Amino acid sequence: MEHTSIKNEIEKLKKEKNAIILAHNYQIPEIQEIADIVGDSLKLSQEAAKIDADIIVLSGVRFMAESAKILSPSKKVLLPAYDAGCPMADMIDVEKLREFKDNHPGIPVICYVNSSAEVKAECDVCCTSSNALKIVKNLDEDKVLFVPDRNLGDYIQKQVKDKEIISFNGFCVTHNRIKISEVESIRKKYQDAVILVHPECSPEIVEMADFVGSTSQIINYAKESSEKTFIIGTEMGVMHKLEKDNKDKTFYLLSQSLVCPNMKKTRLEDIYYALKEEQYEINIDEEIRIKAEKSLNRMLELS
Repeated sequence: MEHTSIKNEIEKLKKEKNAIILAHNYQIPEIQEIADIVGDSLKLSQEAAKIDADIIVLSGVRFMAESAKILSPSKKVLLPAYDAGCPMADMIDVEKLREFKDNHPGIPVICYVNSSAEVKAECDVCCTSSNALKIVKNLDEDKVLFVPDRNLGDYIQKQVKDKEIISFNGFCVTHNRIKISEVESIRKKYQDAVILVHPECSPEIVEMADFVGSTSQIINYAKESSEKTFIIGTEMGVMHKLEKDNKDKTFYLLSQSLVCPNMKKTRLEDIYYALKEEQYEINIDEEIRIKAEKSLNRMLELS
């Protein structure tokens, strides 16, 4: 089936089934183009909760689809690429989290949205890269446990002097790949360019950047800046929106290794079959869902 006819079929099925497509900024361009809403984890979580639809097709990875289901239990949530996971989310499970908590008793736990529903259910509050700093600042306690991303934890710690952040030893495989030599090389090549990176990058890369932020914050910064040349230090999928929305500006990817294989698994055909067959539905045990919802709702309150 050609792309044009697949797109037409998808539009038809969406109307028939009162469905909506949510896509993450890292998805391939064709999917971003057909999605009703494109955004980062926070935006997709919020939109999922308020959307009036019977079916949500979440084009991203499993933890995002789970978050949509946690906040929208009455809606059918479909993950078109059923095996699209997140290596960082897989670095922590309930057993490891309980052990981490036992080693640091009585300290509240913040979990990054890049985690399973089971892990969220065991935590006090959730966060995304957009609102992590705000959430840490808004908590009364002077010590917090942060799971699973040590790099995001380190980034927040450097900005919050009156609190201690104890981070779990997890990381994003994709962002963590960037080398110092790559930053030095590209900085030399494009001396007038502004380097924008994601806080999931390692601390030494974050230190070398001109701006650090979530995907949506990077997109907004580039749009509002009077600068004309940017080096982007996050997953390559974000380049589509940056180039589309800023015709008068030039963007270079910081490293060719900034490709998340899981984010690239979903194809238009997968969206079509997910809608047609209503396949790969996300279901969560209700007890776990209710507990996880508390940590997501606390996030929405605090942010």
